Amino acid sequence: MGKVVMYSSVSVDGFIADEDDQPGPLFDWLLSGDVPLDESGELKVSQASYDYTRAYWDQIGVTVAGRRVFDMTDGWGGKPPSGIDHVVVVTHRPAPEGWDPGAPFHFIDGVEAAVARAQELAGNRIVEVAAGDVGGQALAAGLVDEVRMDVVPVVFGSGKRYFGPVDAQHLLEGPDEVLQGDRVLHVRYRVRR
Repeated sequence: MGKVVMYSSVSVDGFIADEDDQPGPLFDWLLSGDVPLDESGELKVSQASYDYTRAYWDQIGVTVAGRRVFDMTDGWGGKPPSGIDHVVVVTHRPAPEGWDPGAPFHFIDGVEAAVARAQELAGNRIVEVAAGDVGGQALAAGLVDEVRMDVVPVVFGSGKRYFGPVDAQHLLEGPDEVLQGDRVLHVRYRVRR
């Protein structure tokens, strides 16, 4: 099975969104360079960020996200983002009315069951768990192998926390990798077992 990675862009004070649930400048680094990150050509990053991010994205098989993210993105129009094969949505509610049952989205009740389903779907590829409430629940349940952060030079002061509701200490190794891009610092930690 592939590893489970908790991931997001994050402010230096640990937030993935502001009080209004908006990312503000957290994704500006995805527009700050001259190297296209994907085939759309809309995302352009520095060469260092491209080398780091593209290699990671190419390993992801499944993303696990919460229902709020799914609803805020309007389900990505029924197509998983960034070329990912499947999205597992952690939710107590069924798929939206009229949702295409053939779309590669899976609506699962509970974070443990969602990660298990994601691992089945991903095989040897990475299962990416969105940071925030779902990511924090997965970390607290001991399901996360690695934490990746794209640290952006902004201070929010308050908002949606990277680790969500985590209220106990969890030790990380490393950092195993630290790479400076343009307007971003890419950091990777293994979770200590």
